[in-house]
Amino acid sequence: MYLTDTSPMEELKNVDKSKFEDYFEQFGDWLVSKAFDLLIAFLFLFIGTKIIKLIIKIIKHSFDKTGMETSVSGFLLSFIKGVLYFIVIIMSASILGIQVTSLVAILGTAGLAIGLALQGSLANFAGGVLILIMKPFKVGDFIIENDKGCQGTVESIDIFYTKLRTYDNKIIVIPNGNITSHSLVNVTSSGSRKLDISVSVSYESNIKQVKAVLEALMQNSEYCDKTKAMEVFVDEFLDSGMKICMRCFVKTEDYWKAKWELMEQMKEAFDENGIIIPYPHMDVSVKEHKNIE
Repeated sequence: MYLTDTSPMEELKNVDKSKFEDYFEQFGDWLVSKAFDLLIAFLFLFIGTKIIKLIIKIIKHSFDKTGMETSVSGFLLSFIKGVLYFIVIIMSASILGIQVTSLVAILGTAGLAIGLALQGSLANFAGGVLILIMKPFKVGDFIIENDKGCQGTVESIDIFYTKLRTYDNKIIVIPNGNITSHSLVNVTSSGSRKLDISVSVSYESNIKQVKAVLEALMQNSEYCDKTKAMEVFVDEFLDSGMKICMRCFVKTEDYWKAKWELMEQMKEAFDENGIIIPYPHMDVSVKEHKNIE
C-alpha cells in the first residue's frame, strides 16, 4: 500500500483539467461533424445580411417618395431591420441543428405579455404611424376631433400623441389611438372654404332689398371668391322674423377675417337702408290705481 502526498486541491485541479479537455474534445468533434453545416450557415448569414441591406434601401427609398416623417421612417426602418436580422439568425441556427422552437415560443409568450401590458401605448403608436402614413391632416391644419369635441390647429404629430393649439393659446394633447378610432373634421384641408352667414330681418322688410344689400356686400368684399357662386336666400321663417342666409367661398386662411368683416358691414348696411334686425323685447305698462273713499 502506497501513500501519495497529493493534496485535495491538486486532485480538484486534475479533475477540472480533465473535464476541460473532454469538453474541448467534444467541441472539436462537433466542429468537425458540423463543418459543412457551419459553412452553409455562415454563407446563409452573409447572403442574408446583404439581402437585408438591399431591402432596407428599397423601403427607405419608398418612404422618401411618400414624404413620410423622418422620425417615423427611422423607427420603422430600425424595426424592420431588427425583425429581418432576427429571422436570418434563427434560420442560421436551425441550419446548425440548434432547436429554436422553444426559444421562439418563449419570445412569443414574452412579446404577448408585453403587448397586453402596453396595449394602450401600442394603440397610440399604431395610430401615430397611420396618421403619418395616411396623412388625414398635417401640422398647421385646423381639425375638430369628434370624440371629445377637441378642436384647434395641429401643433405637432408625435409617435404617441398629437398636440393642438386652441384659439386662446392652450395646448390640447390627444392620444393618437383616439384620433384614428373616431371621425374627425379637417377644416383646412383645401385651399378654399365655404362661408355661411345667417341673419334675421323683420317681416316688414323688403326681401328684394335685403338680398340686394347682401349681394352687394359680397361683390365688394376683398375676401369673397368672385369666380365661385355667391348666394343669398330665405332659409327659414321664425317667430320674430325671416332668416336670410348669404353664402360665398373664401380662402381658408381668410375665413375668420372675412366673416367678421362681412358681419360688421352687414349691420352698417342694414342701418343705412332701414332694415330692422328683430330682437326679443318687452313692453311694460304702469297703471295708476285711485283710492275710492
